Amino acid sequence: MQPMTVKEIASAVGGVWWNPREDAPEVTAICTDSRRVAPGCLFLPWVGEKFDGHDFIDTALAAGAAGCLCARLPRELRPDKFYIKVDDTRLAFKALASAYRDQFHIPFVQITGSVGKTTTKEMIASVLGAKYRTLKTPENFNNDIGTPLTLLGLGPEHQAAVIETGMNHFGEIRYLGEMVRPDIAVISNIGDAHIEYLGSREGILQAKCEILENLKEGGTLVLNGDDALLNTVESGFSTIRCGKSEHCDVRVTDIADHGVEGITCKVVTKKGIYALSIPAPGEHMVYSASMAVAVGEVLGLSHEEIVRGVASYEPAGSRMRVVRLPQGRIILDDCYNANPQSVTAALEVLAKTECDRKVAVLGDMGELGALTDQAHYNMGALAAMLGIDFVVAIGTKAAKIADGTAQSGGAVLHFATKEEAAAELAQQLRPHTAMLVKASHAMHFGELVAELQRGYD
Repeated sequence: MQPMTVKEIASAVGGVWWNPREDAPEVTAICTDSRRVAPGCLFLPWVGEKFDGHDFIDTALAAGAAGCLCARLPRELRPDKFYIKVDDTRLAFKALASAYRDQFHIPFVQITGSVGKTTTKEMIASVLGAKYRTLKTPENFNNDIGTPLTLLGLGPEHQAAVIETGMNHFGEIRYLGEMVRPDIAVISNIGDAHIEYLGSREGILQAKCEILENLKEGGTLVLNGDDALLNTVESGFSTIRCGKSEHCDVRVTDIADHGVEGITCKVVTKKGIYALSIPAPGEHMVYSASMAVAVGEVLGLSHEEIVRGVASYEPAGSRMRVVRLPQGRIILDDCYNANPQSVTAALEVLAKTECDRKVAVLGDMGELGALTDQAHYNMGALAAMLGIDFVVAIGTKAAKIADGTAQSGGAVLHFATKEEAAAELAQQLRPHTAMLVKASHAMHFGELVAELQRGYD
């Protein structure tokens, strides 16, 4: 973050500076967690369902924060700190990030989608990084806290920004887009994630298309051209459809699946043919790669830069991370999150992995509403139909995974908790075995992966 004066911050958020003084320090960082205060930062107390950060203002100031931006002042004001009073800290954070973003005249790419938005973000950032110093959304900072924090991380060195935005309710993509105001909007696909709150896939489409409301005039929309619902979108913007279908403007051909070693393919555009090597498993990766090609062309990258950018892609976090252990053991760590579409893709990767034995560790998928039971049953049935040798289903909802596997002729065990399953997983990870670990983030399956790895340290 570039330095901002207290006066500039107060003006940006429409707040009142309660104890102004000439020697107030400039702010170069924002913190919303009193436990992670950086010296000299601005503390912004967040109000959640079960907590109110205003209760920790004094703690944050004592830890080194230079001042705070708050909706409720403490009883006593410290003369060595500054206080900016606003009506709502959430809206003030948005206003601050939006004002700060206005200082940067660089291309902004905003990404959303049901599945694969983080992968697509990473792929686009990797491609743009071949030419431009690119800011990208870190980790899972894709909500109303993470997005402004990401934007406030812009510095004079950045030449492009790739911003991932997530949602589970109507209005959220619009809210985040009001800060980002992208030059290019990307929608990876429309799936079942968050259908519990949005009612239907059509509702999900409507929510994702809120990204168009803040797309700049003359901007570009990049869509998955193989997604039936996205093919109904008529935006009025220049639109690039990416996928395998003949109607796609950026078309993927000659796909070769090399298992855990990755994917090779060709991507054909009006400007040329790109022979791509994607260093990540799963045929679904071609969608992220083709969208990155589209964005790269729009922003003026050369053929060589685009190819090199795709080849330098690295998966983020626990997203089909390949963990190699002694005696040919492989863990496919894909446990960051899960929904029917991403589980299907992960099971297909496992099925194509060259090894003697294949084990799928599958847990609960969240926010599926009325689809919950059937979706879990279908994932178990799919595992059996793909020839997965053994399924370990973990969680309350995952009981339906076990039912689907068993009734489709597959071998399966069900455990209520991951703690109960741990010993069985260690036993199942035999030499020359590939084990997929996949569940919604709330299941914390990363702990299982870490425990399995520790067994070979």
